[in-house]
Amino acid sequence: MKTIQKNDRLANIIIITLSIVVFSLVVLMRKIKIDLGFGFDTHIFPQLSAILNSIVSILLLAGLYAVKQKNFELHKKVMLSAVVCSILFLVTYVLYHFTTVETKYGGVGTAKLIYYLILFTHIGLAGIILPFILFAVYRGLTGEYAKHKKLTRYVWPVWFYVSVTGVIVYFMISPFY
Repeated sequence: MKTIQKNDRLANIIIITLSIVVFSLVVLMRKIKIDLGFGFDTHIFPQLSAILNSIVSILLLAGLYAVKQKNFELHKKVMLSAVVCSILFLVTYVLYHFTTVETKYGGVGTAKLIYYLILFTHIGLAGIILPFILFAVYRGLTGEYAKHKKLTRYVWPVWFYVSVTGVIVYFMISPFY
């Protein structure tokens, strides 16, 4: 069921480069605003991001179920779909933050504390997890299943947490758009 030829050197270069590019975009989008003249309310992007994160969460659960059932072909298809949805999420997320002034959370008291606790853990883990997701995908696609399994034991729960908390953050801040 191996899909791609093993080339650790090339994989390392691609994964590290992609991770640096994404991290750089996330840092830059906080400082740079670009008017792309979309002609529509860009607050649609966070809604799309939340929908995509919801789909990713469901796909991650489906992928876990498939692998527990030893349906490895389905697992592969479902997890690659989760990667594609995560990429689409990233596109909507970056487009929104490059084109729209940041929305401040307007809640108070305990709600504010909960929001920021979820937000900070979400952002921190999202910033760390990308290269590990990519390495896990690479190990799976090259047929290195023992390494893939060892990685995903830690990667899957963090990825799932990030996708679910992304949706929670959206619902908590959406009244303030």
